[in-house]
Amino acid sequence: MKTIHIKAIAIIATLCTATIAMAQSYPTRLLSHEAQIETIVKDMTLEEKIAMLHGKNMFSSAGIPRLGIADIEYADGPFGIREEMEPHSWNSAHLTTDSATFFPTGSALAATWSTDWAYAYGRGMSREARLRGKDMILGPAINIQRIPTGGRTYEYLSEDPLLSGMLSVAYTRGAQDDGTAVCLKHYALNNQENYRGFVDVRISDRAMHEVYLRPFEMAVREADAWGLMAAYNKVNGRWCSENEQLLTTILRKQWGFPGMVISDWGGVHSTVGAVTAGMNVEMPGSRYMGQALLDSVKAGKVSEEVINERVKEILRVRLTVAPIAKEQANRQPVGNPEEMATALEVARRSIVLLKNNGLLPINPQRVKSIAVIGENAVTTMALGGVGAGVKTRCEITPLEGLQKLLGGQVRITYVPGYKSYGRESRNQRLDPVQQADHQLLAQAVKAAKRADLIIYFAGDNREVETEGSDRKTITLPSGQDEVAKALAKVNPRMITVIVSGGPVDVSTVSEVSGALLASWFNGSMGGQALAEVLAGEVSPSGKLPMTWPRKLEDVPAYATGTYPQEVKNNNQGDIFVGLVNNQSNQRSQQLIAPYAEEGMVGYRWYDSKNVDVAYPFGYGLSYAQFEYSDIKVVPTAEGFDVHFVLTNTSSVDAEEVAQVYVSRPQSHIWRPIKELKGFKRVALKAGERKNMSVTVRRADLCHWDEAAQTWMLEPGKIVVHVGGSSNQLPLHQETEI
Repeated sequence: MKTIHIKAIAIIATLCTATIAMAQSYPTRLLSHEAQIETIVKDMTLEEKIAMLHGKNMFSSAGIPRLGIADIEYADGPFGIREEMEPHSWNSAHLTTDSATFFPTGSALAATWSTDWAYAYGRGMSREARLRGKDMILGPAINIQRIPTGGRTYEYLSEDPLLSGMLSVAYTRGAQDDGTAVCLKHYALNNQENYRGFVDVRISDRAMHEVYLRPFEMAVREADAWGLMAAYNKVNGRWCSENEQLLTTILRKQWGFPGMVISDWGGVHSTVGAVTAGMNVEMPGSRYMGQALLDSVKAGKVSEEVINERVKEILRVRLTVAPIAKEQANRQPVGNPEEMATALEVARRSIVLLKNNGLLPINPQRVKSIAVIGENAVTTMALGGVGAGVKTRCEITPLEGLQKLLGGQVRITYVPGYKSYGRESRNQRLDPVQQADHQLLAQAVKAAKRADLIIYFAGDNREVETEGSDRKTITLPSGQDEVAKALAKVNPRMITVIVSGGPVDVSTVSEVSGALLASWFNGSMGGQALAEVLAGEVSPSGKLPMTWPRKLEDVPAYATGTYPQEVKNNNQGDIFVGLVNNQSNQRSQQLIAPYAEEGMVGYRWYDSKNVDVAYPFGYGLSYAQFEYSDIKVVPTAEGFDVHFVLTNTSSVDAEEVAQVYVSRPQSHIWRPIKELKGFKRVALKAGERKNMSVTVRRADLCHWDEAAQTWMLEPGKIVVHVGGSSNQLPLHQETEI
């Protein structure tokens, strides 16, 4: 790697480190009780201290009853508060008061590109957590979407660290301003579900800091996140739960994190290594940090001072988050109008219009009959697969949304068209990419012939995209491509709606459809939001938070041959599934995952390799048209402000997400062709013209210097690009930094 002049490095490093520290606009509230904590720790027995360092129940860890310190109650799920479970099992407690709002999942939230709505989302999650008696939300889930097939791509936010980071900051502030701690997860580099329980990620420090750790750093330093969850995997040879580089050097020393780290469920592998590296709570049991830890302290293998530090870090969170008395929890209904309204607003802004040849919005004056085809029109997505789900009081399906909004004006007929890949299929280990059911296909074709318009619902469901396993392909499941082609043959007026959490291969459906939309796993109010967009009551304004590739072989992890990995005799299954089924989580085999593409994740790779994609990062159409003009870049003490004019040149009120990218053509070190460095969502009425300003922070222009182990800012020329997506950037201007 080329370097810049050595004298400049020291100056630049100081400037950049200071700039990043200045970005920590939320001073930590965790250090407000230090004197009280010292007194509490002095009054505790060793046994009481050890009791705090592991799970008490499936979703709680112990307090100190005799000292008035309550247990910590954890709320599972980053997109809705999970139902109550029996204390020591995964069985439902079968309460009637533990429903919750199903918020749009992570990729849907990211498609809004809205920090305001990410804040409202975090606040809504907190409000429901408090009603349910919870102290810490196990979320947001902010790992980078390295592969589109990832089983938790739908939970995660984006392939871009700045977009992920800014939304993580907003979600964290929203939740913690309301009084509930967040638990950022999964720290770190948990970018695949296959073999996550024993894969060892190998990556350079630069790529790790600039791409994969950056969202975590932003949420810790800029939003004062109070909790983190250690991931299942290894990073550079060490389990995340005992990784001194991650938990001590980076998290506590470099970022100044004073809070608590919990393990993923069953993710601890040692006693001495875990507690000395910085792990606070082993969840959900006590295999390593219970009696074994007590014995280790008594044997002199772990000092009591280390135990005291771990306890203090827990107490900082416990004394900052007001406990809810157990008799007050789960007494009021959850999933109330305010949170449902937030879910609706997020869903409205998340829907991405990928293609429109004039079929949208639907005009009931011209369209008198609609054939709604596809099981995804009626499939609920709050539950399914492995892992977090929401027992929601309400989930409006797309069909219900259309019937309510258009049913009085248009005749709507529904036929399933295909049989979705479901839990029974998973149990039989069938490939989700099945042949079409020809009886269902014939019924769909018959309905399509009779309709003025087809709305075809394709995509995945929560059984196809699930924690614990990655998809083998991005091909649409259940023979959906075959169905799409058959429908288009008899009626070319077809709108296709993709319901999924991540990218799918849309080559076939895009070719045969006059309009194409991505509507995600979009929460309790998703069906209403979609109907409003289809009918034109809301102009689509979502932007893709990840690239949709043309084919899987183009994805960097696949193109470099580093994913998928092959494992011999993998008969133990997933680590979490094994925990649920009371199977051992110990692995004799280790699997290396070299991140050969380094920092070239997502659009960075496609730009650098000049690879054509189906739909690029940041892409999304509207019913309106926008014009960008009059760019002016003004240097500031914080970086620079990008001023420009945005005009809605249409007769439609709409929202637009303006995006700012930078290029460093004269850099002495490797850099991507361009990188996202700022964005802003704005509402414009028909014909309205607005003066826009987007700040690009000096801290976000730094690179990680591996030799100095710090952020550095390279001076020189920067080209600033502005537009509506990563491949449509009509404005540009050079500046110096």
